[in-house]
Amino acid sequence: PGEVSRSPADFAELLEAEGVTCLSQTPSAFLRLLELATTDQAAPWANTLRTIVFGGEALEYASLKPWYRHRLNPATRLINMYGITETTVHVTWRVVQEGDVLGTEGQALDNQRTRSNIGRPLADLSAFILDPQGEPQPVGVTGELYVGGAGLARGYLNRPELTAERFLPHPFDPTPGGRLYRTGDLARWTAEGELDYQGRIDHQVKIRGYRIELGEIEATLARHPSVTSCVVMAVRDKRSLQDRL
Repeated sequence: PGEVSRSPADFAELLEAEGVTCLSQTPSAFLRLLELATTDQAAPWANTLRTIVFGGEALEYASLKPWYRHRLNPATRLINMYGITETTVHVTWRVVQEGDVLGTEGQALDNQRTRSNIGRPLADLSAFILDPQGEPQPVGVTGELYVGGAGLARGYLNRPELTAERFLPHPFDPTPGGRLYRTGDLARWTAEGELDYQGRIDHQVKIRGYRIELGEIEATLARHPSVTSCVVMAVRDKRSLQDRL
């Protein structure tokens, strides 16, 4: 029920009562659940979880510190997945390691790993990091993320102009009809062959897994006769768990 999903305490009770083994949540929703670990050391809701899948918005690895510090369930696999609607819905995946969150042997964490390493593409998809001219970017250089492969959607229903704008001919695939989807997301390849998510190329943001165009909100506000100019920003709640770490 919607009321239960929006109440961390009630949701934790549901996980425990049903013996849930696989949980898929946005990071922001899971962090509200994880806040219970600061007061409930036992966290019985975590005991049966075999896998936790994060998706819908960027996962900052550092936000998972309470999971490992409280040793909630060492047997649980935490998986970070990047996805877009145009692949319905996941594109890449990566198993999160404790060292990614807490560091290893006293070494400081790499700044990018503490943000969102989204791993490698799924088997039916491929990923490319391209510059504005459509050329592949070398390792460590940020560019726009393009996605191709059999898992790609055909296009947008009854929107041929938008389909032509976002679904482009595949320049690196000799197969006729091959296409790439330009995601509008920024990323870079790591030396290990994984993808570091770097944010958006435009002003679109994701809040609780929902895409929001800040420019559309600004345009609506600007139509009010009492508003001469405005700026809309996504600001992190200072009271959140992430900001207390």
